Amino acid sequence: MPASPVVLASIENTEGNRCVDLFVRADGTFGFEEYRRDPEDQRWAKVGYNAHRIFASPDEARAAARAAVEWMQRTGG
Repeated sequence: MPASPVVLASIENTEGNRCVDLFVRADGTFGFEEYRRDPEDQRWAKVGYNAHRIFASPDEARAAARAAVEWMQRTGG
């Protein structure tokens, strides 16, 4: 089984109900994923479906997340 990605940063919106995780995979590539937290159960649920995208650096992954995630565009994430 492949190793799980390691989260390098978790960026939350100001309301605390959305976040983007920036991560590195075992092969040295980087990616990101968006999640939401529902008030009923406070669990994080994947909403972005971006984890399959591959980037050469954490800066490239962060820039792609900003372009893909609307709330990051407003806040500068």
